[in-house]
Amino acid sequence: MSVSVWRVRGMPLLIAMTVLGFSGYAALLPVAPLWAVHGGAGAGGAGLVNGVLMLFTVLTQLVVPGALRRFGWAPVLVAGMLLLGLPGLAHVLTDALGPTLVLSAVRGLGFGVLTVTGSALVAELVEPARRGQAIGAYGLAIAGPQVLLLAGAPWIAERLGFWVVFVVAGLPLVGVVPALALARMLDHVPEEQERAPYLRLLRPMVLLLGVTLAGGALITFMAQMSSSATLTVLALLLMSVTAALTRWRVGSLADRFGPQPFIWPLVLVTAAGMAIIAWAVRDPAQTDGPALLLGAAVVGASYGALQNLTLVVAFASVSRPHYGPASAVWNIGFDAGTGLGSVVVGLVAAGTSFSTAMLVAGALSLLTLPLALRRPRRAPVI
Repeated sequence: MSVSVWRVRGMPLLIAMTVLGFSGYAALLPVAPLWAVHGGAGAGGAGLVNGVLMLFTVLTQLVVPGALRRFGWAPVLVAGMLLLGLPGLAHVLTDALGPTLVLSAVRGLGFGVLTVTGSALVAELVEPARRGQAIGAYGLAIAGPQVLLLAGAPWIAERLGFWVVFVVAGLPLVGVVPALALARMLDHVPEEQERAPYLRLLRPMVLLLGVTLAGGALITFMAQMSSSATLTVLALLLMSVTAALTRWRVGSLADRFGPQPFIWPLVLVTAAGMAIIAWAVRDPAQTDGPALLLGAAVVGASYGALQNLTLVVAFASVSRPHYGPASAVWNIGFDAGTGLGSVVVGLVAAGTSFSTAMLVAGALSLLTLPLALRRPRRAPVI
């Protein structure tokens, strides 16, 4: 009987590092903009805080694979934890917008390292036959802090003080310990014998971008679309929990049957969920609560499951020397989709309505269906 994927050599360390790192990230995602407002920034300045964070995250993701080959696991992992954790603590020194943006940029460097190395480590630690389960476990380690802190951190800041959130944001510093232990278990990243097959990685990246565009739109605009603050919290919580559960459980199915049979139905599920939400928010003054919750759960199911399946496809498309680039491309697809969801839906909603904007987001997700139906070519094993 094979050992549980949670206990595979190195996985407990990866889970610990991931929980600590994403706790620091999630705690400040809603609170850092509030801290800037506390210091006198307007809505535009507050909006820049997470914009700068994601910009530097994506820029860093581009260079992490090369840094791993040049410097090895230990320096890169430790640098990522320090760059993510130290600025979190440093926020307590000032709430001025300029320094807050600088600290967000530095946190983006650390988060870029964490996202690329984390998913690449799953491929390094677990054999391909069980990779779907491992990605599911890794996804739970990401989702746990986000479910708790995205909603809870603003409440903590208001009731207990911003400094408590900044202490939580320093948790990645504790993640240096499992990071070093992980690095001692790993070989140096093998050199690429040929250029990474980026064309093979476009398919999973675009499929991921389609569903994260929808998910990013909901995360960004749920509060503005809903006529009830309580309904907003319930819908986002339901979406987050559903996404976490499907990202976890679909891994076993992908290991057993392969990811292909599940991808195209989930693209349709995304479009259907966005259509339900469009119906729910058709009246700005009176949101249809049951429909909104149903739509959030439906989109959450595809949002979580496609994260797992597209990462399985990405790693299956390349050989081991290219796990780093595969992880980087996948993470860029996730972040780009989230950002595009905010921009596109915001522009459409400004000119029409949120109901129309939800339909547009669902239609854009549906455009990825031809890619979902195409069967990819697997990479040679090295």
